[in-house]
Amino acid sequence: MQTFDELSQFHVVRLNGQLFPVSRYETERYQSYQLQPDVVECAGTTAILEQAVDCDALLVVSETLTQDTIAGLQRCRVIARLGAGTDKIDVSEATRQGILVTNVPDFCVEEQADHTFALLLSLARKLTPMRTAMQAGQWADARSQCRSLHRLNGRTLGLIGFGGSGKLVAQRAAGFGMRILATRRRPDQQDPLLAKLGVDLVTLDALLRRADYVSLHLPLNEQTRHLLDAERLAAMQPGALLINTSRGALVDETAVLEALLDGHLGGYGVDTFDQIDLHHSATADPPSHPLLQLPNVVFTPHVAAFSEESSRDVAYGAIDNLATVLSGRWPPAARIVNPTVTPRQPLTDRAVRKQTIRQAPHKRTTLSGHIPRVQAPIRLAV
Repeated sequence: MQTFDELSQFHVVRLNGQLFPVSRYETERYQSYQLQPDVVECAGTTAILEQAVDCDALLVVSETLTQDTIAGLQRCRVIARLGAGTDKIDVSEATRQGILVTNVPDFCVEEQADHTFALLLSLARKLTPMRTAMQAGQWADARSQCRSLHRLNGRTLGLIGFGGSGKLVAQRAAGFGMRILATRRRPDQQDPLLAKLGVDLVTLDALLRRADYVSLHLPLNEQTRHLLDAERLAAMQPGALLINTSRGALVDETAVLEALLDGHLGGYGVDTFDQIDLHHSATADPPSHPLLQLPNVVFTPHVAAFSEESSRDVAYGAIDNLATVLSGRWPPAARIVNPTVTPRQPLTDRAVRKQTIRQAPHKRTTLSGHIPRVQAPIRLAV
C-alpha cells in the first residue's frame, strides 16, 4: 500500500484542460498529494489514448469515454469524474476492465436546489414576459401579466426523485408553505424527513396528475431517458410548470416544445438541454433551439451546479477519490459508481473507506509547469 507521499510516481491524465481549465482548488489538491497530472484537451478514442493509454488514473469533466476508449486504457486503475453524472462514461466497460469509476455525487446539491427555486419563482411570477414587455415600452402589457399569478403557499410541488437535491428542494418548498409530493426508487425505505416536511410519496402518474409544479431530480440512464414523453406530459395538469436542472434528456424536448406551444404546459425552466451541447458550443456556432425563443421558457447554460463552494468541493472530492485508489484503498462507498468491480490492483478492506480522506497532507510542493494555474473559477459540468 502506498502512502500519500508516494503518489508522485503515478501517471495521471486530466482531460478537458481547455474547455474546463484547472481551478486553483484542483491545483491545491494536486499539490497536497504531490500529483503532477498531464492536463490535456482531446476528444475521441484515438486522441485520448495517445495521451492516456498508459495512465494510472484518468480525471474527466465532460469528455465522453466510450467502450473502445476505456478498453484501451492499459494500466488505468480509476476514472475520477470531476462532477456527479456519469452518463458519458461506459461504466459497464470500466467494470469489465477492473477500473473503478468514482464521482462526487453531493458536491452541488445545495446549488441545484437554489437554482431549481430560482427557475420556479421566475416562471411562477412571470418575470421574463414582464421584463420583455417593459423593455419594449409596453408597460400595460407587463402589468397585465399579474392577473394570472398564484401564490406559492398551498400550491403543490411534485419532485421526481427524492435524493440529495430533491430533499433540499423540499425543504425550501416547505418554507413557502407548499404541498409536496415525491417519487423515489425505494418508497418503502424509512426517511424521517418525509414526515418532518409533510412529503407524500406517490406514483409518478399520481404526481403528474396532481402537481402544479414538477421538478426533475434524477440521473440520466436507459431507464430515465425521455422519462417525460408526450404521453406523460399530457397527463400533467393544464398550465403546470416543469423544472429541469438534472439532465436534458430526461424529457423529450420535442414533446415539451409542442406542449408549450399548444398551451397545455404553462412554462419550462431548464438548465440542461438534450439537443444542445452547451459544453462544446464555445468553438462552434451559437446554440439554437426553438425552446430558446418562447416567452414562457426560462433557461440557463448548465450552471445550476456552480458556486465557489461547489468548485472547491468537486475538486477536492474527485482528487481525493483518485488519490485514495492510487494509495491502495477503497474510496467512500457513496462515491463508487461501480461497486461490483474487481479492481486491477487489490485494495484494502472496504471498512477502511470510512477514514476521512480530507486528512490527507497539505504539503506545499513546487509543481512542474504542466499544471496551469487558473485564478478564474472553474466551470462545472455536473
